[in-house]
Order: sequence, then C-alpha cells, then structure tokens
Amino acid sequence: MTESNAHNPSSPLPKPEDEGGLWPPDDLGFWGKAWWWFDFLILVKLARLRFIAILLVIGVIIVKWDLLTAYYDKWTRPGSARTASADFEFFCPMHPTVVRDNAKEKCPICFMPLSKRKKGDSTEEALPPGIVNRVQLSPYRVVLAGIETWPVAYLSLSKEIATVGFVEFNEAEMKQVAARVKGRLDKLFVDKTGQFVHANEELASLYSPELVVTVQNLLDAAKPTGNPTLLQNAKDRLKLWGISDDQVMKIIDTGKANTHLKIRSPIKGHVLKKYVKEGQYVDEGTPLYDIVDISKVWIQGQVYEDDMIFLPPQSAFHKDGDRPKLPVMAFTRANPNDKFEGNLTFIHPHVDQDTRTVVVRFEIPNPDHKLRPGTSATIKLKVEPKQVELFRRSLADDWLADAAGDGISQAWQAPFRPASFQPLWRHWTRMSTLEQGLLLAIPESAVIDTGNLTIVYREVAAGEYEGVRVELGPRLVGADDKHYFPVLRGLELGDRIVTAGSFLLDAETRLNPAAGSIYFGGGSAGKSAGASSVRPSTPEDLEAKIAAALAKLSEPDRKLADAQKYCPILKGSPLGSMGAPTKLTILGQPIYVCCAGCEKGARVNPQRTLDEVARLKAKAAK
Repeated sequence: MTESNAHNPSSPLPKPEDEGGLWPPDDLGFWGKAWWWFDFLILVKLARLRFIAILLVIGVIIVKWDLLTAYYDKWTRPGSARTASADFEFFCPMHPTVVRDNAKEKCPICFMPLSKRKKGDSTEEALPPGIVNRVQLSPYRVVLAGIETWPVAYLSLSKEIATVGFVEFNEAEMKQVAARVKGRLDKLFVDKTGQFVHANEELASLYSPELVVTVQNLLDAAKPTGNPTLLQNAKDRLKLWGISDDQVMKIIDTGKANTHLKIRSPIKGHVLKKYVKEGQYVDEGTPLYDIVDISKVWIQGQVYEDDMIFLPPQSAFHKDGDRPKLPVMAFTRANPNDKFEGNLTFIHPHVDQDTRTVVVRFEIPNPDHKLRPGTSATIKLKVEPKQVELFRRSLADDWLADAAGDGISQAWQAPFRPASFQPLWRHWTRMSTLEQGLLLAIPESAVIDTGNLTIVYREVAAGEYEGVRVELGPRLVGADDKHYFPVLRGLELGDRIVTAGSFLLDAETRLNPAAGSIYFGGGSAGKSAGASSVRPSTPEDLEAKIAAALAKLSEPDRKLADAQKYCPILKGSPLGSMGAPTKLTILGQPIYVCCAGCEKGARVNPQRTLDEVARLKAKAAK
C-alpha cells in the first residue's frame, strides 16, 4: 500500500489474497473460516516441523527405553507367575548364596528352580569351624586360573640348617702345667711353643730343697726302726708334688735321695704356651706350660631364631647321661674335599642381641689335625622330624583330644561304657610314622599366609573349593629337595588341596565375592560387568564331579547311591552332580536325593518316592 492510499480513506482496502493468503476470504461463513484457519495453521504451517517432531519422539523412546520395557513387562506378565513383594525373595536350596527377586530365573550353578522365602528368613547354614570361605568356579575359570590339586600325604621330611662357624680348641682337653713346689728350673726338656708332647713325657727338671728334705725323711722313716706315720706323711707329700707311687717305691728300694723333681705332661698334645725359661726360680703354683690336645676340636656356629625350634631343649644338655645326638657335617676352605662329621654337644643359654642368633657347639673328631683352630667352617646340621619336640607334643595333644572326645561319645551312647582303644591306636600309628621320619605335609605353594590366618584351599568337588584354616609346622625339605609344611591341624590324609592358582582363587573370593556365580547358563550374574562367557573348549567333567562327590560317602552308603544312580525327585539328575547327595529315611528305608532342596518333595508322598527309587534301582541293575 502506497503513502497516498494511506491518507485517502476513500481508497478501497486490499483483498486478503493480496496479502499473500494470510486471511480467509470474506465470503466464507463461520465454519468455513474455522476450517480455513485449521487447514492454514495445522496442515500447512506445521507440515515442515513433522520431521523434527518424529526425531524428538524417537529420542524420548531411546532415553526412556528401560522404563518403557519395565512397564511392558509389568503389563504383559502372566497372572500365575510368582512375584516377590517387598517381604519375599527367591533362593536356591542347594546354593543359598544365589538369591533373586523373581522366580523366572534358575540357579546359575545347578539350574534348579528357585524357592520362595521371606526376607531375613535365611536357611543358609553357617560355615563349619575352621572354614573361612567357599567358592565354586566354572570349568573355564578353573582352567583360566591354572588351578592344580594335590593329595595330602605322608612324606619323608627333614630340616637342614646351614651356618658358618669357627674351629676352636676343645676346652675340656686344655691343661696347664704348674710348679707344685718352690725351686729352680735346672733343665727344660720342652723349650718351644707348639712342640708336640706325649702323655707322661718329661717337660722340665726342678731342683727343690723341700724335695730333698722330704725324700730324706722318706728314707729315714722307711728303715726298720723308722716311724710308719712319718713314712706315710712323706709318701703323701711326694704324691701331691706329682711323684707317682712307683717312683716313691724306687727311691725306697735304691735308698738314694732324688734331688730333682721331674715335671711331666698330663696329656698328649702340643704346647700352646710356655711361661718360663731355663734356670728360672719359681714358686708353688707358678704356671709353666699350657698344653692342649686337638684330636677333638670344637666348632661354634650361629643359628638364627627361626631355626631354634629344631634344636633340642636346653634342659637336655644339663643331664650327665644320655644327651641328644644331632649329627653335623663341617666343610672348610682349607680342606674343601674333606667332610668332617660330629655331633651337637651344647647350646648357649642366651641369644646375641646384635646378631639375633644363638651360639651352638659341635664336637668334631680331628685325628689328622686337619681342623686347625681359628679357621672358618661351613656347618650343616640335619634334623629328623622325630628329634623335633614340636611334632611329638602336637601328637600328644591330638591323642588327649581324641581320647577325651571318644570318652564323651561313648558315655553319651551308653553310660558307664568304657572308652574304645581307637584313639590309642591312632596315636600309636602316628608315632610310628613319625619315628620313620614321615609327616603329613603339603607343598609350600599351597599355603596362603594372611598374617593372622594360614589358609589352604581344599577341593570339595569338581570346581568347588573351600578355604581351610590350618596350623602348620616349620618349613622342611622333602626327598625331592622341595619345601613342604607339616600339617599339625586342619587337614586329613587324602584331602585334595590347591597347589597352583590358590592365590588367584583367594584374590577372587576377596575382591569379587560373586565370582563363583559365573557358570554355564548363568542368569543375571552372567550379564554383569565382570562376567565372561564359558567357552565350549572347557566342558565340565561331570563324571569326575560325581565320583568326587560319592567318594565322600562311606562304603555302604556309596553302594546304596550307586545302586540308585538318579534322584527320584529331580528327574534325570544323577546323584553327586550337585555335590554329596543327601540321605533320607522314608518309611524306614534309606534313600538318596540329589540335594537338600529335594527333601521336602520326597516326603510329600513317601510311597510314590519309594516306588520311584525302586524303579531307578531296577533300571540301573539292567
């Protein structure tokens, strides 16, 4: 519209179609105009935004997909399906650790249907004493962890303590020769340090006026008119000075007074030290020579505190009679090809605070004098299990515990019934085994030391393991030169323990308690973040699992289970496929079910259960 038309009211108004079609025609009625505006606003203007609206709807569906699927599952769920309210949950009777909030899933371990129970009304049994945890792994994870097992058995063990010592003089064979009377050393027959001497060999000649007077009194008293009392006094004095009885009799027979006292060597050996010179005056008690015999020497070594448990008690060396004999071998750098053998003779009663070691003494024969005092030596002390007080004391404690437990059991069954001889027989068997050097032992690789506990993983069934708290003795060496730990308590003969992969197994149970839920056909556990698929290259060895489970039963019970083969409640489930089967007594007849979860079903209709068992036995017999 031009400016002239704007100021001219008489000019005609523009038609709607001249405004670009933004106004409805004037000749339309009310409903016509309404349709025109609907067509204009809805079908024309928003047509361009339809694509954007569709994209927005798709985005909302993607973001709220979980909510939408949950509502769909709620609206389409059958009315007969069991659901868990806030007060109920579903669990596996065979594996109580498997708990779900609905019954649609099955147990990922044994594939049994889940049972319903109230929350907090858990029927899970507490772990037996000594068991710290349990875990079950799929065959793939067993292979992945490299788990290997080993049967607990009696092994020939010993302990070899290696240390360094020094050769020293045998103090019991060291003698000091001293003057017993005043006088002058007129002659030294042995005048060099280190000179070898024999027993009773003359060392020096001593002139003593007192000797002359005493010998003269001896001769006077020996006359027929002499005094017997003075004769005996003279003999006693000469004997105290080192003159033997045969020498005294020779003086009396010859009638000649001996003016010089011959000083003789008391032992065979060599002169360690010479104190005097020829012509020197000495008083009574003056040392003349130190003589030592090195046909037997001492080697004193140092044993650390960790190895002190293998040494005999200190009180054993206070006895004068039978002392413990621990053989020892010594090697020296001066004689590298020679082996010297001896025995442990003494243990010092205190520990050196600087080195934290205790000094032990070994006595070694040295006939060729190859072991020279002052040289160093490498010592190897071999200790047999029967010589360790710890093992004997442990067996004695076990015997007392077995005897007490057996006595209580017998008294409970029949009052005033005497206890059996089984504990005594077991103790005698164990002691005989110990005397042979055999100990119940496990490899070093099987032990997990947490600081407070010592744990060994025991295989309960194929893929099932439990951590057992054990009490072990000190580390020993086997016949194959490998290290083993003797078992004091916690394990029995024949138990299969994990020797390889035990640390990975323990780490999984601590860091990921749900690691045992990853099995064939696992439900929600298999969809978790830490789950991994089971590979078909590692199938479960069902026969081995069944054999291991049935091996836990006694011989009569095992025959009963073998005759039945399958569970009468859970069709097609072999006995032992879910662990050790559960024994029941139905109408006075013993039967087996695969697990405790089938007990209720077996007792609902006893006769039908017995008929099914009879059918299974007949089928197995064919």
